[in-house]
Amino acid sequence: MIEINFTYKAAKQIKKLDKEIQKQIKKWKEEMQSLESPSQRGKALKGNLKGLWRYRINDYRLICLNDNEKLTILCLEIGHRKDIYKQ
Repeated sequence: MIEINFTYKAAKQIKKLDKEIQKQIKKWKEEMQSLESPSQRGKALKGNLKGLWRYRINDYRLICLNDNEKLTILCLEIGHRKDIYKQ
């Protein structure tokens, strides 16, 4: 089972989102926990964000650090796709 954690910053960002998006993030978390590896879904990022992964939830993106050996995902940031990569 995959362990999923959120940084303080990511948790604050989630609280600011619409309730419907919050429900979708919760559903994503439940689905991810049933997978065998964090890299089964999502996409490895390139460039400045190399080493991180992104997961898509509608128009929102979760930027995460995956550890396939320990089966953990640490969500660093969450935001709309038009803004998330600018930081």
